[in-house]
Amino acid sequence: MFRKTSVLHAALAAALMTAMAGSALAQAAPVHNIVLVHGAFVSGAGWKPVYDILVKDGYRVSISQHPLTSFDDDVTAVKRTLAMQDGPVILVGHSYGGAIITAAGNDPEVKGLVYIAAHALDEGETEAANGKKFPNATKAVKKTPDGFLYLDPAFYHADFAADLPKAQAEFEANAQGLTAASVFSAPATHPAWKDKPSWYMVAKADRIINPDLERMYAKRAGSKTVEIDGASHSVYESHPKEVAAMIEDAARSASK
Repeated sequence: MFRKTSVLHAALAAALMTAMAGSALAQAAPVHNIVLVHGAFVSGAGWKPVYDILVKDGYRVSISQHPLTSFDDDVTAVKRTLAMQDGPVILVGHSYGGAIITAAGNDPEVKGLVYIAAHALDEGETEAANGKKFPNATKAVKKTPDGFLYLDPAFYHADFAADLPKAQAEFEANAQGLTAASVFSAPATHPAWKDKPSWYMVAKADRIINPDLERMYAKRAGSKTVEIDGASHSVYESHPKEVAAMIEDAARSASK
């Protein structure tokens, strides 16, 4: 009887240890779903260099293609992409995409936020008002008769993508996603960064968002921050290795 009881206890202890080890490994595994959110005047195609690195490293990557027709439309489109994921997510936003992930990031499956030269608004703030407090360096913004904004192609390379090859910048200048002016005056609701960990990349040569505004956002959110020397607003394209490394750091850290 004693021998049977001892064997049973040993078997139970071994099973418990195996279960605990499996649980620890599951908790240590990085979040594997990444959703990338583009900003104004562009499409999701600019994320291709970052996408390639993340996929090669084993992540499941989705790129939102939101319409840039209104803030609500864009947040809804990102939420639709989030609903397609199979588990926890790291949500990444560039530029105006930061305002989008600040709202959409309240989804319970979002475990971390990564801001790449992006707006991280607080409740009630707008991009337009913050831009007046921290003026940018561009004069390229133009408006269509029906209320959409774009960047004058003649200034696109210098102001949006100075560290990209000229031919690439010229193509992007003529393939812009015209953006409803209303998105820049849409007041933020409860910001997800108040409840979730965040990471922030400052583009030190940014002419679209003042780098000091980027630093303010990062400091206020308590974000883990990296500054990239000489980086334009297109830092997500010009420095894909650094951007992917930050996203992977978020994926690992958010799992702990």
